[in-house]
Amino acid sequence: MINRIAISKPQPFPLILKYTEIRSYIFTVVFTLLSVAVPWTFHQFHLAGPTFLPMHIFVFAAGLLFGWRAGLIVGFLTPLASYAVSGLPLLRLLPQIIVELSAYGLVAGILRERFNLRVIWSLLAAMIAGRLALLLAIFAISLITGEAYLPLGSAASPFSAVWSVIKQGGPGIALQLALIPGAIWLLGKLATKTPGSI
Repeated sequence: MINRIAISKPQPFPLILKYTEIRSYIFTVVFTLLSVAVPWTFHQFHLAGPTFLPMHIFVFAAGLLFGWRAGLIVGFLTPLASYAVSGLPLLRLLPQIIVELSAYGLVAGILRERFNLRVIWSLLAAMIAGRLALLLAIFAISLITGEAYLPLGSAASPFSAVWSVIKQGGPGIALQLALIPGAIWLLGKLATKTPGSI
């Protein structure tokens, strides 16, 4: 019964990208561009990125759809590309966000590719792993540099800072849980109806 709840039946996704053919690079570039364009669009409507977390959506999707390599690469490149284009996230936040997003894509991809977990469980586990990676990144930066950027101020502990980030991002987390599994299910249905289209 636990297997039925946790493990998915064979699906068209993840379509594992091993970077031995051009489409792997095309998908990676497209998902990185989407991860940059969506937050930029949110900012045009004055929707706060830390609240709605638009940068996370296509990082999770890359891992869930294309495996851990794509998830890791899109997660790593997205903050760098966003900073190059818009100056966001702030430079002092960039290392922390690179670690966080890379963990999202990596863990989501590993759980789908290696363990064939259902999308919802892979997504939830990746969300937790990314926040733990953020916490470790804050600790590491504090040890290396003597300070880390904490949203609550330098007097705050890394634990309270990460908890604050989680609370602020509540609407974004809910949005991801509502949209991502359904979108991947729909893509899977479309892919099985049109074999060879991906």
